[in-house]
Amino acid sequence: MASVSFAEAPKRDVDVLIVTGAPGDEEYGKRFEKQVTTWKEACDKAGIPVTVIGKDDHDAEALEAALKQAATKTAGQMWLVMIGHGTFDNREVKFNLRGPDVTAKQLAAWCQPIQRELVVIDGGSSSAGFLQPLAGKGRVIVTGTKSADEIYYTRFGEFFAPAIAGDLTADLDQDKQVSVLEAFRHASRLATEFYEKEERISTEHALIEDNGDGVGTRAEIIANADVKGKKDGARAAQVALVLSPEEQMLTDAQRSKRDELERKLEALKAKRSEMEEPRYYTEVESLLRELAGVYQAP
Repeated sequence: MASVSFAEAPKRDVDVLIVTGAPGDEEYGKRFEKQVTTWKEACDKAGIPVTVIGKDDHDAEALEAALKQAATKTAGQMWLVMIGHGTFDNREVKFNLRGPDVTAKQLAAWCQPIQRELVVIDGGSSSAGFLQPLAGKGRVIVTGTKSADEIYYTRFGEFFAPAIAGDLTADLDQDKQVSVLEAFRHASRLATEFYEKEERISTEHALIEDNGDGVGTRAEIIANADVKGKKDGARAAQVALVLSPEEQMLTDAQRSKRDELERKLEALKAKRSEMEEPRYYTEVESLLRELAGVYQAP
C-alpha cells in the first residue's frame, strides 16, 4: 500500500511529552539532545504533537503543569518520555532535572489523575525505581534498569529512540511498524551487545511492565517461549508511535476494537485445553468474524 498523507489518514488522539533532564556535562548533553531530536522527528513522521520540557530551573513545575493538563483529557493516549540521569540514595529514587529533581513518589502522584492510556519510557539510570509507583491498569512502562541500584549511565535509551522512530530492523513481526515491545527487545539486545563488545560487565538491564502488577519483565524472559505463566508485553506489542501505511488508515476506535478482540483471541487460545473442541472453534470463528468487521468499518 502506498504511503498516505496525514490529511487523508484519520487523526490520532495521541500526545507526547518529552522531559530531558540535567545532563551534568557537555557529553551527556549531546547524547540527550540526540535522543530528543530522534523522538521529535518520530512524532513529526507520525503527525503527533510533541512537547519538550528541559530548559531551566523551573522544569519540575513545568512537568507538573503538563501532566495536570494531560489529565483533562479522558480519551486517547499519552506518552511520557524521560531522557536523563536518575539517582538513588537507598531511600528515594529521583530523576535529575534542572532545579529541583522529581521523585518517583511525586511523579506517580502527578500521573495518578490521568485516565488516558499512559506509555512511560524512562531509559535512564535508576529508572526501575519509577516502575512500581507508575504501574497500573492502562499503562505501559519501560525502564532502562532492573533496579534502582543500577546507578550508572545507561545506553538503552539511545537504542530505543531510533527503534520506536521506525527503524525496521527492530520490526520482528514484519508488519512495517515498530511496537513498544519490539523497540524494547531491540534496544535490550543492542545494550547487551555493547557490553559484550567492550568486554565490560553490564550495568543496565531494561524492564517492561504492561499488565498492571507492578513487576517488570526482562527481554530475555519475554523472548523465551518455554517460560510459562503471566508475562508482560501483550499490550506493548499493540502500541506503536510511527504507524505503517495500513495502520494509519484505521481510526482510533477501529484500532481500539481490533486490539480488544486480539486480546480476547489470545485469552481464548490460552484456555483451549480446558474447552470442548466444538465450542472452542465456534468462539474463535465468532472473534475472527468480528475482527474482519473492524477492517470493513467506515
